[in-house]
Amino acid sequence: MRRIAIPLLLALVFAGPAPAQDAQGFRVVNRAGADATQLYAVRSPRGAQGDWGGNLLRPDRPLGEGQGFRVNPAAGTGCRFDLRLVLTDGREAVLPDQDICANRNLDFATTSRPSAPPRTTPATTRAAGPASRDVPLAQPNVQARQVSSGTGFLVADARVVTNHHVIDNCNRILLRTPTGHWLAATPPARSDAALDLALLNVPGLVGPALAFRSGPAVRRGEGVVAYGFPLAGLLSSDPKLTRGEVNGLRGLGDNPNQYQISAEVQPGNSGGPLVDMQGNLVGVVVSKLNAQAVSRRTGDIAQNVNFAVQGNAARDFLRRAGVEPRMADSTGPDRPTADVGEIAHRSTLFIRCER
Repeated sequence: MRRIAIPLLLALVFAGPAPAQDAQGFRVVNRAGADATQLYAVRSPRGAQGDWGGNLLRPDRPLGEGQGFRVNPAAGTGCRFDLRLVLTDGREAVLPDQDICANRNLDFATTSRPSAPPRTTPATTRAAGPASRDVPLAQPNVQARQVSSGTGFLVADARVVTNHHVIDNCNRILLRTPTGHWLAATPPARSDAALDLALLNVPGLVGPALAFRSGPAVRRGEGVVAYGFPLAGLLSSDPKLTRGEVNGLRGLGDNPNQYQISAEVQPGNSGGPLVDMQGNLVGVVVSKLNAQAVSRRTGDIAQNVNFAVQGNAARDFLRRAGVEPRMADSTGPDRPTADVGEIAHRSTLFIRCER
């Protein structure tokens, strides 16, 4: 038993299920049809903020159906209390303005709406950016003779995946984070020209790493989202989202390491993430079919034929480079496209290649 002080609300001494003959304080009984994980008791009225104070139940000791819990108010807190019980299935029951001096046994017998999930701002929701103010920032060289651009995404702190062709023969590689900071990649990069993948080292860069899809296997017709920076200098500088489907499980020339996708991509999308509708990575955007070349060869204009390196191939590349990627199953209902875009946005970076 231990004492907890809650300023302006209630000082409580609490324990687990209490014997029926104990008349100290007041006793609440869970008759709501399921175990409870949260119990609150605060003096009425709760004030303008409606604060419920702290949870009286221990995380490892839920209040079972039919069990009671004794609450001992501190001296001077009065007789009027609001009480709230939250069940494991999310339902809640509220007993407002109870006179515990007149009735020392209170039953939670009915439940109402599901309790709203808590609003959180954990580290997993922050956008990729400098680890601290001490991280040296970079600036683009406006005098660079030749500049090209692409997209990359965070797979671990200080590690960014993109295409090999995005960073090939660059004298200087800069990355703009979702927070708007410029950071410089340090050579050498790990590359696989055959897969068209590269792994950049970006000191001081931290943030949420995109999770690779571990299962189930990708199927034709699945919805996907491509995220990146197409046509930099022509379109706006903010990232673009395009939604499409997996059209084929092999790429150009029957390449087993690629998918064919209908999510439209343009120059600048190269190296960007291709995520499923859970926000897990299934590929790395790599190219689109050259419609003019196909037209010269076939007499027809190919429309919206695009390719991505398969996620499994990118995952194996990372492991060969000494990086263990995050993994996650894609189960449950699809997320809204806007939510998927928010997941990708936090980990996606604009890449500037200066030659």
